[in-house]
Amino acid sequence: MSRCRFVATALAAASLFFTGVAFAADLPWPEKNGPTADGHVPAAEAAGLPTVWDEAAGKNIAWKIPLEGEGHSTPVIGDGKLWFTAATEDGKRQFVYVVDGETGKVLHHKLLFENPEPEPLGNAVNSYASPSCVLEAEAVYVHFGEYGTARLNRATAEVEWQRRDLKCRHYRGPGSSPVVFEDLLILTFDGISKQYVVALDKTNGHTVWEAPRTHDYHDLNEEGKPRGDGDYRKAFGTPTLATVDGRPQLISIASRAAYGLDPHTGKTIWLLEHENYNAAARPLVMPGFAVLNMGSERAHLFGLKLDASTQGTVTESHVAWQRKKGNSSLSSPMLVGGRVYSMTNQGVLYCVDAKTGEEVYAERIGGSFVSSPIVVGDLMYFSDEAGVTTVVRAGAEFQEVAKNTLDEGMRSSAAVADGALYLRTFKHLYKIAGARR
Repeated sequence: MSRCRFVATALAAASLFFTGVAFAADLPWPEKNGPTADGHVPAAEAAGLPTVWDEAAGKNIAWKIPLEGEGHSTPVIGDGKLWFTAATEDGKRQFVYVVDGETGKVLHHKLLFENPEPEPLGNAVNSYASPSCVLEAEAVYVHFGEYGTARLNRATAEVEWQRRDLKCRHYRGPGSSPVVFEDLLILTFDGISKQYVVALDKTNGHTVWEAPRTHDYHDLNEEGKPRGDGDYRKAFGTPTLATVDGRPQLISIASRAAYGLDPHTGKTIWLLEHENYNAAARPLVMPGFAVLNMGSERAHLFGLKLDASTQGTVTESHVAWQRKKGNSSLSSPMLVGGRVYSMTNQGVLYCVDAKTGEEVYAERIGGSFVSSPIVVGDLMYFSDEAGVTTVVRAGAEFQEVAKNTLDEGMRSSAAVADGALYLRTFKHLYKIAGARR
């Protein structure tokens, strides 16, 4: 079968990937990229969502509240409440917020961890509270990388268990968010001292399996000493759960390699080596195929055949296409209608045919982008570091629908529930909503 043919077959089956996770009905935004983990907003939650707002005129600004500390984690939403993390600028204290979605009232601002000597971030776009929470029916999981992980009671915000012994030197701060699979909480640690994925029993926090990264980072010189300053081993990515030929896989991108893992055991199913590092964008997966963004340095985009034959060390035979320039690096790409949309840090939107990797268009909209977009039907919302959200209609040609500006910028991705858009800026949380339904 030709490369184009097997990709076309995969795309014909579905335009959204399968996460293999079923969230409760009262959890409209249970993790950082929504209920399907790909930024697509369910139609029931998107009804009435504004495309236009104006802070100066108060148009469609339901409320705005100030926040203490810093943090780039995305709010997760359940039962009308928003959960997200924050930290002091020096990283010595880390908190969880719980906010009432209707009124903006802060229900909890709870101190979880104290760190006498946190490692300096060394990263202008990261924070000590960048990983997002995950919500389930009775619990919320809060993660700060090596500084601590905890399960909280969803009704009371009380800590039910915590772990502070899962270590790695993050070097430029933690960034990977947790993922829930069946009875497991899966965490990713791609630091410069240690690189591994670990699964905890979500009921008690005990380690079930640990999967060290096993590939060669190619970061040693001829004398066997490290080259560079440690970035060759660093990654920030959150993995994606997929169903491949009826079986679950965890698609995880590390520095210098991407992995397909068995989420039950941590065993490596396949390994694809690459030249990139500092990976942050989340994988896109559809039946029979994956689109992988490999890093923030030389952010190559790969189209990968993903089926029962994808095992062991993957070679060119499984790579349908590779795009070496014009890709997002920090903001996750989106898949809409058989096309991949990538927003670069420099504010250029690239539209690529997911079947072939061929460029459809490139349009400069300006700004710099860290947060990931959301997709509402055929509309995409892109928010930049200056507080500008540009709404673009998906299609073969660029079409701007609206451009909206808040008083402050953001690196946190948007969240949506009950026809309202929640935007976390550097110092505030906004609810953007039109007339009540």
